Amino acid sequence: MRLTTKGRFAVTAMIDLALRQQSGPVTLAAISQRQQISLSYLEQLFGKLRRKELVESTRGPGGGYTLGREAGEITVADIILSVDEPIDATHCGGKENCHGDGGRCMTHDLWTS
Repeated sequence: MRLTTKGRFAVTAMIDLALRQQSGPVTLAAISQRQQISLSYLEQLFGKLRRKELVESTRGPGGGYTLGREAGEITVADIILSVDEPIDATHCGGKENCHGDGGRCMTHDLWTS
């Protein structure tokens, strides 16, 4: 599967959110730090994801984002199409060390054929 960088970042952020929302809303700053994606870029992506009801936002102290429905009900296509991206565009550009900390990004194996 080949995706644009925008689509890949959206999927990566949604996986991060799904894995961490059990303890409450997850901030974009936390996702940004863990996944090394620009906070302003995440804000743009999550605005689109919220409009498509894939995520819900909670304001105020302890606020952040949670999934808008059960993780098993959200497809990769739902995420990609919600950020207005075609399904076939590009892939993770990294080799074994595609993540900034020297490891592999969360979705590395998803993009390899």
